[in-house]
Amino acid sequence: MAAAAGSSIYLPESVTLLGVEQPTELEKVFRVKFDSGRPLGHGPGQFVQVSLFGIGEAPISICSSPCETDYFEMTVRNVGMLTNAMHKLTPGAKFGVRGPFGTTFPIDEMEGKDLILVAGGIGLPPLRSLILPVMGDRERFGKVYILFGAKSPKEILFREDLAAWGQAPNTTVLQTVDRGDETWGGNVGVVTTLFSQVQVDVPNTYVAIVGPPIMYKFVIMELAKLGVANEHVFMSLERRMKCGVGKCGHCQINNVCVCMDGPVFRYSEARHMTEAI
Repeated sequence: MAAAAGSSIYLPESVTLLGVEQPTELEKVFRVKFDSGRPLGHGPGQFVQVSLFGIGEAPISICSSPCETDYFEMTVRNVGMLTNAMHKLTPGAKFGVRGPFGTTFPIDEMEGKDLILVAGGIGLPPLRSLILPVMGDRERFGKVYILFGAKSPKEILFREDLAAWGQAPNTTVLQTVDRGDETWGGNVGVVTTLFSQVQVDVPNTYVAIVGPPIMYKFVIMELAKLGVANEHVFMSLERRMKCGVGKCGHCQINNVCVCMDGPVFRYSEARHMTEAI
């Protein structure tokens, strides 16, 4: 678990909403900064606890680069009371944030390696916090494959980013949707149908996965076919998190608290966790 120096993991700090974008019907991207002026200081894959006074608190993934110090971004899906209230906020609004919390994708360990970065639906925002620093220092890494699956074309997030990443050297962006429409000319099917286009140096390959729980099982099967080592596969198990500090037990899997021992796990460890996948 990580929290910036001088901050409390128990008390929310005031932030100001700088801007809001709405890329899909259900999601909005919030850009915020701490009123104290401090950087968030997060690592790729971490999350924060967002609180709206009088309403409640919820864990939200960070979707901006750790290299950005002037602000941080969160993608929020409107699915409950707190997120519904967040969607009504306008620039200048203030609310509370605790964190950052949790483990990170090991970007330094990935240096010099081929990367397969797999996201499903709302899993793209937290994975973006890893993709952005990789793209920002592209020469540090080998081949990069970004595989993204959405339910439909209208649910695709960060379209401009996906297009820009696909133009980077030695980088391939592959997209698919479960159901196409008249605007879609790309692949139709689940994200695992994209693996036939992946060509990497398998012993030298690392993988990061973020998406719905059902996706992990089948992505892992494809990685096993490729021969990628379990120790080189990392996944985010963000689910049921409540307090962020391992006190409430909402995210506990056996003796593991996802909010503290995760949300990013190495698959060689997570595969032994009951209910994890």
